[in-house]
Amino acid sequence: MSNSLSLLSPAKLNLFLHITGRRLDGYHNLQTLFQLLNYGDTLSFSLREDGEITLTPAIPGVAFEDNLIIKAVRLLQQLSNTDLGVDIQLEKRLPMGGGIGGGSSNAATTLVALNHLWQCRFSNQQLQAFGLRLGADVPVFVNAQTAWAEGVGETLQAIEMPENWFLVTQPDCHVSTQAIFSHKDLTRDSPAITVAAFLEQGGQNACQALVRRLYPQVDEALNWFEKYGYPAKLTGTGGCVFTQFTTAEAAQKVLARLPKHLPGFVAQGINKSPLYNLFPESK
Repeated sequence: MSNSLSLLSPAKLNLFLHITGRRLDGYHNLQTLFQLLNYGDTLSFSLREDGEITLTPAIPGVAFEDNLIIKAVRLLQQLSNTDLGVDIQLEKRLPMGGGIGGGSSNAATTLVALNHLWQCRFSNQQLQAFGLRLGADVPVFVNAQTAWAEGVGETLQAIEMPENWFLVTQPDCHVSTQAIFSHKDLTRDSPAITVAAFLEQGGQNACQALVRRLYPQVDEALNWFEKYGYPAKLTGTGGCVFTQFTTAEAAQKVLARLPKHLPGFVAQGINKSPLYNLFPESK
């Protein structure tokens, strides 16, 4: 087996997000459809035999031990009782606070990659449970499939979606998920819907009205798309905003028209991420 591995750590979009209630533990019950993309960060892993961990480059403003990548390494070291370590190279493309899963995806990619490199032999379901300790969005990236999600986002049902193209814009703001979910004005009584109902009529993002009120940059991005007749939505708690196309060419044409202060990228939806092939049970 190779002692090194390089993997895409994909972005996700929430094609809708309904918050159906608040739980006693302070978390929220929700329904969403996580759409994986063929765009994201790249993580490269090289096995070490001395138990040490390195991560380069450092992320400005994030302490080493607070980085979800490092938390994932520490957790798997502890649960597997391994003496092995790892050198990790991170090529960062996804913004922080964007609602496209950058940190959660990095944590999931780390768990799956090291499970493979260290030969821990944990199952996908076990790694999903470990990932939930790190964050509610980590399990969907471990599962490595576009999925319908309920609970806090950990109850997953893989779903095949058309592999459409998406234009994702990145307003110049960092939206705090915790601040949005704890805000008194957040809509917490969205009606529950079925997969069939969503596929027929779509759904809304329960965070969108609040986020666009609190973050003028998000409101400006949504207004730009609305002005030119493109239906756009917030993903997660934001601040990234996306719209959907059936071809790459159509998405690229709109990307070229974006205001200079509103960066963006075009990506295709995928039903399985590269992590899917690292589990024996997926073969």
